[in-house]
Amino acid sequence: MSQSMSESRYKRVKSVLDKRQTDLTVCLDEVHKHHNLSAIVRTADAVGIHDIHAVWPYNQKRVTGNTSGGSKNWVETHMHVKVEDAIADIRKRTPGIQLLATNLSDTAVDFREIDYTKPTAIIVGQEQTGISDTALELADQHIVIPMEGMVQSLNVSVATALILFEAQRQRKIANMYDDSNLCQKIKHKLLFEGCHPIIAKQCKLKGLDYPALDNEGEIIATEAFWNTLRYKAC
Repeated sequence: MSQSMSESRYKRVKSVLDKRQTDLTVCLDEVHKHHNLSAIVRTADAVGIHDIHAVWPYNQKRVTGNTSGGSKNWVETHMHVKVEDAIADIRKRTPGIQLLATNLSDTAVDFREIDYTKPTAIIVGQEQTGISDTALELADQHIVIPMEGMVQSLNVSVATALILFEAQRQRKIANMYDDSNLCQKIKHKLLFEGCHPIIAKQCKLKGLDYPALDNEGEIIATEAFWNTLRYKAC
């Protein structure tokens, strides 16, 4: 027995997930303004990033889960108390990843000189104080966006967008969006929840695994599954 759905919706979600770049990420070093958080998550989704990392101490007001709007359903955010924990997690998930910190220093290079086809994490800093000294020390390379005016920095969400779209440009030239490297288990979860949100919610409530989907995005499940889904406890 199957549950029909919009084929165009299925193809759209599958196309997005097939292009996810699991070796490209962003680390937000105590970025706290809601409009910046929202903009960065939306940009991450737009360039095909699967997950990002956010550092926010427990003794400060924690950002809310709705700051990223609908994009939070497609980009997973990993929360960390300290930036060194975030960086350790990033390196563990992707061994050999290059960590880039946006910082005007003597060793900084133009952000366009970086090879973003390599596994890459971009660290951006807090709106007023910038990136922490700890993050700057742990980064492999400092990068800058050249300025020709009186100001010497951009809004953090704008700067992040410029860098990420340069990464996207390089990766598209290298055909890195043609092959999916998102694990099948995660892809199936997101595909099912994106195409069948109501049934996904019922599965969670009843502790059921998501059933398989066919090539048109329709659910493949046994009669027993549907009976369990419909059953209501007295």
